[in-house]
Parts: sequence; structure tokens; C-alpha cells
Amino acid sequence: MSNEQEHLKAITDIRSMMERSSRFISLSGLSGIFAGIIALVGAAAAYIYLNLGLFSSGYYERGIIGNSLNFDYLMFFFCNGIIVLFLALLFGTIFTVRNAKKKNIPIWDNTTKLLLINLFIPLATGGIFVLILVYHQLIYLVAPATLIFYGMALLNASKYTFKDVRYLGIFEIILGLLSSIYIGYGLLFWAMGFGLLHIIYGTVMYYKYER
Repeated sequence: MSNEQEHLKAITDIRSMMERSSRFISLSGLSGIFAGIIALVGAAAAYIYLNLGLFSSGYYERGIIGNSLNFDYLMFFFCNGIIVLFLALLFGTIFTVRNAKKKNIPIWDNTTKLLLINLFIPLATGGIFVLILVYHQLIYLVAPATLIFYGMALLNASKYTFKDVRYLGIFEIILGLLSSIYIGYGLLFWAMGFGLLHIIYGTVMYYKYER
């Protein structure tokens, strides 16, 4: 091996070490794919429960009786969302830990802490804001709010991981804004944002970094 090749290899190794120390690179594309599938199943369950077409604006009104929220509808969507979130986090953790072991890198370090802090601050803010919307019976804004705040969380955390996460966040925000314009199609936009986009993102990540 020539001196020039040795220098190039050394530079590559140094760059790899710097990337590992400054970015969380254990994210698995499979976790995105599974999160998307789980979200689509949750959206399908909501569609079946509401027994209305995705292109009907009536499902928001079905959750309101007079000036008070229908408790049954509220509990269904709450439980549905919790189950989807739990399963997505579970599979995400499993695939991320497996990917970290495969790459022989630590799963928990200072970069992981910074990633989670920057991710969960916008998510927690969005969750509180959604509860406020429900309190004021503005149910039609819940889907746009969840997409927008989730996209902002991804943007905020993207500087500590793959730049692909930034693009996912931008598309989530765009879908959220569109959903706030086309009121009554929230379930469709929610399925696209948390389901379809995650599957596309996860597939790209898998073939780009894990194959």
C-alpha cells in the first residue's frame, strides 16, 4: 500500500470516528418501515371504527354530540394512538439496538442524549398543545397539529443523526399544513404522514445505510 493510500485510509478512519462521536448512526431503516406499517394499521382501525369513507369530512362531527365530546370516540382514538406509539417505539428500539450491535457502536452516549432531548421537547410541546385542542373541542386540528409538531421534532433532532431525518421532518410539516387547509381529511393525511412517509423513509434508509 502506497503512502497516498495509507493517508486516504487514515483520513477515512478519522472521518468515520468523528461521525460516530457527533451523530447517532444506529437508526435502522427497518424501524421506520415497521412504524409506518403500524401507523397504517392504526389508521385502518380508525377508518373501520368510524365506518365512513376517508374522503368524507363527517367523521369529526361523529366525535361530537352537541357541544360536548363523545367520550367513546375520544377513548377509542386515545387508546388507538397509545397502542400505535407503543408498538412503534418497541420495534424502533429493537431494530436500533440490533443495528448498533451490528456496527459495534454504543447505543447510549452523549449524542444519544442530545438527540432525545431535541426530539422530545417539540414532541412534548405538541402533545400538550393537542390536549389543549381537545379541551377546547377543536378536534379537526388534532391531525394537523400532530404532523406539524412531529415534523418540527424531527427537524430539531436531525442535526444529531442522518440528514435524511431532516427531509422526513420537512415532508411531515408540509402534510400537516395541507391537513389544516383541507379540514375533514385528517385521517388520510395522518395515514400518509405517519404511515406512507415512514415506509418510504425507512426503505431509503435501509438500502442506503444497511445493505
